[in-house]
Amino acid sequence: MKNYKLQHNYKIIVILTTIFVTLSCNSNRLIYVQNLRCEHLANPLGINSRQPRFSWINISDQQGSAQTSYQIIVASEKDILTEDKNDYWNSGKVNSSQNHLITYKGKDLKSGQILYWKVRVWDQNDNVSEWSEPSRLSIGLLTPQDWKASYIGFIDSNITENRSNINSETGSQVLNGFNLTPQFRKQFSVIAPDKKETYLLHINSLGYHEVYLNGKQVSDNVLSPAVSQFNKRSLINTYDVTEFIKSGQNDIIVWLGSGWYTDGLPGVTASGPAFKAQLDKVSNKTISNVIVTDETWTARNSEYERIGNWRSGRYGGEIINGNLETRNLFLESPDELVWNKVSLVDIPVHEVTPQMTEPNRIKDTISPISAVRLSENTYLIDMGTTISGWFEITFPELEKNQEIIMEFSDHLTNDGEIYWQGQIDKYIASGSGTEHFINKFNYHGFRYVKITNLNQEPKLSDIKAHFIHTDFESTSSFISSDEDLNQIHDMISYTLRNVGLGGYLVDCPQIERLGYGGDGNASTITAQTMFNLAPMYNNWIQAWGDVIREDGGMPHTAPNPYSAGGGPYWCGFIISASWNTYKNYADKRILEKYYPVMLKWLEYVDRYCIDGLLKKWPNTDYRNWYLGDWATPEGVGDPNHLDEASVDLVSNCYLSVCLNQMEEIASVLGKEEDKKKFSEKKAELNRKIHENFYNAADGYYATGSQIDIIFPMLCGAAPEELHENLIEILVKRTAEKFNGHLNTGLVGIPVMMERAATANKPNFVYSMLKKKSYPGYLYMIENGATTTWEHWNGNRSRIHNCFNGVGQWFYQVVGGIRIVDNIPAYKKFLIDPQIPEGVTWAKTSQMTPYGMIEVNWELFETRMQLDVKVPVGATGILQIPEYTSEVIVNSEIIFSRSLGVSNPVDQFELSSGNHTIEFRF
Repeated sequence: MKNYKLQHNYKIIVILTTIFVTLSCNSNRLIYVQNLRCEHLANPLGINSRQPRFSWINISDQQGSAQTSYQIIVASEKDILTEDKNDYWNSGKVNSSQNHLITYKGKDLKSGQILYWKVRVWDQNDNVSEWSEPSRLSIGLLTPQDWKASYIGFIDSNITENRSNINSETGSQVLNGFNLTPQFRKQFSVIAPDKKETYLLHINSLGYHEVYLNGKQVSDNVLSPAVSQFNKRSLINTYDVTEFIKSGQNDIIVWLGSGWYTDGLPGVTASGPAFKAQLDKVSNKTISNVIVTDETWTARNSEYERIGNWRSGRYGGEIINGNLETRNLFLESPDELVWNKVSLVDIPVHEVTPQMTEPNRIKDTISPISAVRLSENTYLIDMGTTISGWFEITFPELEKNQEIIMEFSDHLTNDGEIYWQGQIDKYIASGSGTEHFINKFNYHGFRYVKITNLNQEPKLSDIKAHFIHTDFESTSSFISSDEDLNQIHDMISYTLRNVGLGGYLVDCPQIERLGYGGDGNASTITAQTMFNLAPMYNNWIQAWGDVIREDGGMPHTAPNPYSAGGGPYWCGFIISASWNTYKNYADKRILEKYYPVMLKWLEYVDRYCIDGLLKKWPNTDYRNWYLGDWATPEGVGDPNHLDEASVDLVSNCYLSVCLNQMEEIASVLGKEEDKKKFSEKKAELNRKIHENFYNAADGYYATGSQIDIIFPMLCGAAPEELHENLIEILVKRTAEKFNGHLNTGLVGIPVMMERAATANKPNFVYSMLKKKSYPGYLYMIENGATTTWEHWNGNRSRIHNCFNGVGQWFYQVVGGIRIVDNIPAYKKFLIDPQIPEGVTWAKTSQMTPYGMIEVNWELFETRMQLDVKVPVGATGILQIPEYTSEVIVNSEIIFSRSLGVSNPVDQFELSSGNHTIEFRF
């Protein structure tokens, strides 16, 4: 009997072991679902559509794994998110490899409601994955009828009437409602909140806001909302405040600062910041209002005031009055403060839509590296790096009403003084308690802080700088054997984070803060390679759609608060940014939505074409200058950016690019007649460009600058038979006339890099990047740069978006990762590293909507090894280098000249998974 039991137990163990091994083997073949997104965002609240689109990434350890089907279920509550209980949508098993931007097709959705969703997929062997973790979304308030709230504002006339003018050179002027930062309060009761109830706060602020409920801040968002064109649109932020709600009396405080909602700017009609808010309870598919903004709210002016009038060079900063304990009373003991009546504010009708980009957040906090005493009561703080964001300091003991002045700059003058950029903060001491300053509704771009009227040296441990940018994902990496390249790459990446604040890319955070289309076009490909910017570009392109004029004219910035300089390369952002965003993220809705805007602008362009070529159009009240290239080097060759021939050549070459992009867009949208029309217009324009700008005697176009030679080749205006000679002249003139340096500005850099991606001549760009003398990126770094400059010589701004277009070269050329034409989002991509002489290895990764691509290569004496990762759902097209004698992929010889293969293939397809490739020479 005993033996039987032993044998029986042994059999059970064997069976269980077999099952476990079988399950383990099966699990190795399974596909896993991660990174759920709705409208490109993780768990978004208050989206702008009743037809949300779902995306996810598939992960598998199996070579050649692929999704063949998916199933999505959507429910109103998490506990009924099952196949048999879901109440909104069960897609069933859909035979499709698509995992990106799949449109909801369930029951009709309504504003304000909350939904949960999850997905599972099947692989090529019909193995089904586990269900993903649930994800959440809510629909925003999409119509005026969804709002029961009114706009409210507050101005304390006793304060504003008693302020006088202060020297505007220091950033201060007459105080008005836009300089104040009022706090609004409402008390309300809730009866025993149910666990299944969710409280959503929708807030539409004209100016920045922060929200506090029962003494706690409801989110870590800062400087919200993102930017918009206020005379056309303002944005809604939605917060889940359920965890802050308590049974009984509740206390909500909304704190406002003007930001871009400032006197004299478009769409600003009140005397200070205003907002409307609505707190809704969502439960059992029902939505009910808890509170709305109306005349029953109360308000007070906070201890913060703004310095500056929110214009170029005059963004100023903030004044704080009083110690930290006094300033915190509004949270800890609000009843001890005096609260006044609010005013209902009449805001003109405009679009009020949900914010569809991530909020701004503090992404890092750094400490200074030094504090140098300049005089008896003046100190210079060095943060060690340029940074966009907030400054924080706890002061040593101060006397009552002692005024501390803090001036900010991204660099010093040759005399070691602060370079004035209009950035200034002030602190007025209480003389007791904790004397503490931190920004709230303004920010700076800086490295140095000059603190004046401080009697004691501040402790470094009491000083901080908070790095702030829109909370987009960093999605790439690059490192190589060449430390110079690594430094340049990292500087570009860090710069883009510094200029990516507010739901768009600004030219610079400290002087202008404008969303220039030229700087944007120059950096879009690089930025969208390095980061997931699909949400940000949705927000920014929306602003461009809002700023077009009735006659089709476009400004040079969006939003467009006032006139700014640029040219066609700036205005055409609506076309180029939309097309590049589609290429990188496969978001067809952007093309559909803004195609009419693109057509309208091109009609405007046509009115300024003479004999088939675009010529200078007039300045307007919203746009000035007419540039080709811009911010070219001084003292290296001729300053051709203002030469009429070069301006006209660059502008028409860019127009040719736009027509080519419109041809592609029309093809995607199925507009075949438009596609043909744009193709014909492009061909005729290219013919005109060649006829009018090519100088046969000199062998180059226009002035013979780098951009004037390269752009006609890139846009297709230069006949193919001239390319070889043009390249020879380009290389010769660069060596002899430009001393081997870059001789181009913000337009020429990305044009050069885009051409370099397919030229297979990596040494040309590499040799210029290696120059440590002026002008160049290493020249910046040798002179202390941590972010790129506005001008090659360092004038004006040293946190700028002019020259960041070089970043694409690291990924497309050295890394060798390039998108395949007509197949968006890297569903198919080329693997074609071009290796500069002296670089022996590089490791490159890039996240795509299908997952992470990795290309790591290393050179040995007679061979090159690549380790490549292809994401599930994508295909890598391996480009085989010329003169390769043998190619081995995953230990299998693909071809070998020594084995008598007479016609080796040029390309080889790699399915999903990890691959080891060896090229032998």
